[in-house]
Amino acid sequence: MIPFSILDLSPIVQGGDAAQALRNTIDLAQHAERWGYHRYWLAEHHNIPSVASAATSVVICAVAAQTSTMRVGAGGIMLPNHSPLVIAEQFGTLESLFAGRIDLALGRAPGSDQVTARALRRKVGDADTFPQDVLELITYFQAGSGQQVRAIPGAGLKVPVWILGSSLYGAQLAAELGLPYAFASHFAPALMMDAIAVYRNRFRPSQFLARPQLMLGVNVVIGETDQEASELFTSHQQAFVNLRRGTPGPLPPPDPRFLERLQPHERWEIDQTLSVSAVGSLGSVHAALEEFIGRTHADELILVAQVYDHAARLRSYELAATLSRRLHENVAQA
Repeated sequence: MIPFSILDLSPIVQGGDAAQALRNTIDLAQHAERWGYHRYWLAEHHNIPSVASAATSVVICAVAAQTSTMRVGAGGIMLPNHSPLVIAEQFGTLESLFAGRIDLALGRAPGSDQVTARALRRKVGDADTFPQDVLELITYFQAGSGQQVRAIPGAGLKVPVWILGSSLYGAQLAAELGLPYAFASHFAPALMMDAIAVYRNRFRPSQFLARPQLMLGVNVVIGETDQEASELFTSHQQAFVNLRRGTPGPLPPPDPRFLERLQPHERWEIDQTLSVSAVGSLGSVHAALEEFIGRTHADELILVAQVYDHAARLRSYELAATLSRRLHENVAQA
């Protein structure tokens, strides 16, 4: 079966607040576990009014405490914002509390603007040490003797480390280190096929992984009809345009006429940046995902649904969960 997972930014909606967003995250995670989702990842972003998952490891702990079998993790932690030792200790603690269920995916972007990056005490050039920081972090999870500094908790624990990417950089690093790789095709699709090729062609088997393991992000919104789903998706589209205009805010309600009011270059940018999206009725999304899996041969999909109404978001993910087995059967028969 092709595993489906969820990437959640704990969206703060217009008229709501972070507390409600986090309650919705826990509620969605509990439903997702019952529906058979494989992983539930949360993402680190800072100073974005629509995102409540900034303290990512804290939210992971809350979600893991309210679920029992599904893997929970970070998709991801922006490592240059942090000391590798501190992240090893945080995720060592999570693994100690929720053994066998914690994932750690690492990115090198700030997850914020430059002013916020400075407030995080991030220095110019921190991203240049990303490969060394990844290796240092992995070392803290190892139980070798003679280490002067040990992560406690952390040392000797098996916390799977993933590399995130939206360009060829992460693909090259994940391949060289023999680590699983998650590509952010849901918002940066331009280099997706090139990154997939680089990762698979250059992959070196390691103590962590014998063969490439590729996860791809897809925006998935399912409604009872194509039109309903398209309207729900306008919340995500509005948030994207607002961010590009430098006017980010809480996730807005759907606006059926939003696209009509855009400048041509904004409509083009939406079409390009959000092109890896399956939006429509169950049948339409089934066809779109079947084509996507056939083209990319992804090992796993991680679904993103930035939907304003929590009930509609739940329903979209519930319907999407039914597609995993059906898509696997279709691919197997092809």
